[in-house]
Amino acid sequence: MAKDKTPVSPAIRMLRANGVAFTDHLYDYEDRGGTEVSARELGVDEHAVVKTLVMEDDAKRPLVVLMHGDRKVSTKELARTIGVKTIQPCNPETANRHSGYMVGGTSPFGTRKEMPVYMEQTIVDLPKIYINGGKRGYLVGVAPADVIRVLKPTLVTVGILDEG
Repeated sequence: MAKDKTPVSPAIRMLRANGVAFTDHLYDYEDRGGTEVSARELGVDEHAVVKTLVMEDDAKRPLVVLMHGDRKVSTKELARTIGVKTIQPCNPETANRHSGYMVGGTSPFGTRKEMPVYMEQTIVDLPKIYINGGKRGYLVGVAPADVIRVLKPTLVTVGILDEG
């Protein structure tokens, strides 16, 4: 185990306030390692590790996308689905400003700014997902039903295989 002390982030406070059962998973964070590293460190399938991506539409309105670790977001399909011209990832500084978290430690729970959340439809089919707990090197294991109950995401089908 990377560290012993479980962080108490805004995400953890929100999960506790909403009565969400979760498990703590600390690991040694690697810069630019992404879900491949966290899945390996936790010994879980990368498909069950869910990325929290802060993106923006053509009017610079921020949004959050929850996507399987082994998939990429088709920004064209997402834009088409939600009825905007374009969607693009926020740069790290902008993402940090909207979420209140450092990139690599972004959780969809307890964000600084309330943003619409879009979740890949097939995430709901998993028994448990591993999602960032608000700090680099820290994931929480939760039931997808709890994510839906707390975040009320719009379910979308915009994932494409990440072959790079």
